[in-house]
Amino acid sequence: MTTSRAGGKPITVGVDESEPAELAVRWAIQEARRRHRPVRIVHAYEWQAFHPWLYGVPGTVPAIDLRERAERLVRQAEEQVAQAGVAVTGRIVDGFPVPVLLEESRTAEMVVVGSRGLGGVGSLLIGSTGVELAARAACPVIVVRETGNPDAEGVVVGVDGSELSEAALEFAFRAASLRGTPLTVIHAWQTPVLAAYAGMPSLWVPEFDEQAFAEEAQLALAESLAGWREKYPDVAVTPELVRAHAADALVHASRNAQLVVVGSRGRGGFRGLLLGSVSQHVLHHAHCPVAVVRPGA
Repeated sequence: MTTSRAGGKPITVGVDESEPAELAVRWAIQEARRRHRPVRIVHAYEWQAFHPWLYGVPGTVPAIDLRERAERLVRQAEEQVAQAGVAVTGRIVDGFPVPVLLEESRTAEMVVVGSRGLGGVGSLLIGSTGVELAARAACPVIVVRETGNPDAEGVVVGVDGSELSEAALEFAFRAASLRGTPLTVIHAWQTPVLAAYAGMPSLWVPEFDEQAFAEEAQLALAESLAGWREKYPDVAVTPELVRAHAADALVHASRNAQLVVVGSRGRGGFRGLLLGSVSQHVLHHAHCPVAVVRPGA
């Protein structure tokens, strides 16, 4: 099913019968229009792992019924995308969502998912699929939330001078340019506090020149933006040096943003962790869609 000229890598959307997945499809349609990309609808299911009681379905559900439901789901999503004038393809895979979408990420412009699928527990703010994809995908991952400010404007990105934040900056500048909206670049910092050692108070703060640190951070922030400002002269940029925890600063900024962009890990992250604490916190608590960008993705 093709209704418009669109080339390049597709924007891949993982779908199920949940409301967040429907929001993900809508978001992908808008992004595909901006980027002139096709949309690829992907639904993964494993009938042997299907538990009817989770969905309010009594008894057992034959595999053929699940297949028919999957085909209907993908067909409806394809029709929705096609009606918007965007080129679309669909795929149904017998398998679990995470490995299927990780494989899809190898050939995708980005992967878009809802904040929770049918397998999510109501108290969870984001499902395990979104977290694992954000940590391991070969392309940027966008997690679309149910909440958001319809009047929000602009893109927000968190930076710390690391390679990961450079990748996030590139994605954010392009996103802002495509939307014709301003970009807010947030560099958050806190007074360093060392853990307690023998003979030291529990919260020992070393001598610290806050003004000098702030001036140095402001200069580094300006330098990191110089090249991107030249590449995207159409984007109005507001750099903000914020004294706060990075995660809290980004979540606060997300209240008035269309999109928040973060790297998968920052300077404070351990190399063994695929997704840093800041990225995870933002994924769980942001008030708008979140893009997680890994270097080289």
